[in-house]
Amino acid sequence: AGRGIISAFEKLAELEAFETYKPDIVIYDVLGDVVCGGFAMPIRGGYAREVFIVSSGEMMALYAASNIAQAIKNFGRRGYARLKGIENEQELVAKAAAEIGTEVVQYVPRSGDIQIAENQGGTVSEFVKDSPMVQVYNELAEHVLAMSEDEEE
Repeated sequence: AGRGIISAFEKLAELEAFETYKPDIVIYDVLGDVVCGGFAMPIRGGYAREVFIVSSGEMMALYAASNIAQAIKNFGRRGYARLKGIENEQELVAKAAAEIGTEVVQYVPRSGDIQIAENQGGTVSEFVKDSPMVQVYNELAEHVLAMSEDEEE
């Protein structure tokens, strides 16, 4: 998995994707159990300034979130990305977030609309436009933008 992530970033650089599209926000979906070079590479390579951890309330997911948070804090001391928040399954995650020194940014409920959209090859916003999840994702994006420390407007 780590090599695949590195290959993806090499391809993005080769295609000059960031220079061409100039995105405001880029979201990388990296599995929590990929806390190897694949997770570290986007941070070390300067592809991530701020990290938001998405977690369920399951113990192994919270354990992985804790490990990721510790790694990010270590990177932060060297001037890399900063941990900005964690999200999902409210009470357990809120407790875990407090224990690892961060906050819950947004609660994202489980929804079958996500699988419906994935089965159609896209996002909820594309394929299940009347889903309440569209608003949840829009609110999450607003929170991320508001918390961003990027100085550009």
